[in-house]
Amino acid sequence: MKRIAKFEKVSYEQFEKDYIDCIGETSENIREIYDGIKLPKRATTGSAGYDYYSPIDLTLKPGETVKIPTGIRCRMENGWVLMNYPRSGLGFKYRLQLNNTVGVIDSDYYGSSNEGHIMSKMTNDSNEGKVVEIKKGTGFIQGIFMEFGICEDDDVDAVRDGGFGSTTAK
Repeated sequence: MKRIAKFEKVSYEQFEKDYIDCIGETSENIREIYDGIKLPKRATTGSAGYDYYSPIDLTLKPGETVKIPTGIRCRMENGWVLMNYPRSGLGFKYRLQLNNTVGVIDSDYYGSSNEGHIMSKMTNDSNEGKVVEIKKGTGFIQGIFMEFGICEDDDVDAVRDGGFGSTTAK
């Protein structure tokens, strides 16, 4: 196996800012939540996906959406991308879905203005009336590293200057 990446926590200041943006003002101790963040891990030697662990308890009724600041960023080699998906069991049992279907984390996102903070916006799309409960420290999405190629005549020389939507072709 190639070792091409490393997960890290974003700074406390970045997490606090994004937590308030995602969750809103809260009486919860954000520092305690930040200190409890676990880096993504594979469950077994045969697992392709790295499980991200929820930093807080979540309850999603059918049709509800939540944006979760993971507190995680990922440094990876050029030529690789991190693809984030809901954990299979949550998608199968509850139709829990990422709002952007697949979270594409480019290698240059690590150096963006938000420190490359990986967010996850999820919706409980259950048509069976099922409520999803995700406890703090439980895996809720998984990331898979994939190598990619580029076209022979590719001449892109642009550099990322931000976070979400910053690479849109002009």
